[in-house]
Amino acid sequence: MLDVAVIEDPAAAEASLDPIRSRILAALAEPGSATMLAARLGLARQKVNYHLKELERHGLVELAEERRKGNVTERVYRAAAASYVISPAALAAVSPDPSRAPDQLSARWLLALGARLVQEVGALLTGAARARRKVATFGLDAQVRFASAADRAAFAEELTEAVAALVSRYHDEGATGGRTHRVIVGLHQIPSAPAPSPEPEPAQPEQEDRR
Repeated sequence: MLDVAVIEDPAAAEASLDPIRSRILAALAEPGSATMLAARLGLARQKVNYHLKELERHGLVELAEERRKGNVTERVYRAAAASYVISPAALAAVSPDPSRAPDQLSARWLLALGARLVQEVGALLTGAARARRKVATFGLDAQVRFASAADRAAFAEELTEAVAALVSRYHDEGATGGRTHRVIVGLHQIPSAPAPSPEPEPAQPEQEDRR
């Protein structure tokens, strides 16, 4: 089972977004048959079996084993991955294009950069899987709490200068056999967790009007 699978095919993306099929994918973190899944999810076995076949057709689940029980063969499935990411390639005609309106201070442009990152790395993973090779990548994740907007702006300026200096030092346009890489650095506020909804007060019993 893969840790993360990238969904690039529109039909596979549609299949994964079906509420019942997404529940089946989550349940198949542990292998199970249609009968076992029906009991886990409280669904009819025939319905589960239908959705399993669709998920298998799109490569989202895979056959783990077959068990012979009398005259019946039970097919046991497992999810193809622990989690899934839908690539913007699945919506190629309307996927965001960072080159359309580059703006370092735009949250939507940052989102477009992230979408392109998913699309490009997803394509690399797909190609590497077919060739049975690994993808050379590097990721950096950190959190910083700014005391003020001015500090955030100063940080962004220094970070820009540092990245520009590194790129200038190591970029070699004429390197024979060199490979071009993309560097993306993003900065965004971490969304606050939604406040829990207050529990409704118990209804008061109606008082009989004795007037």
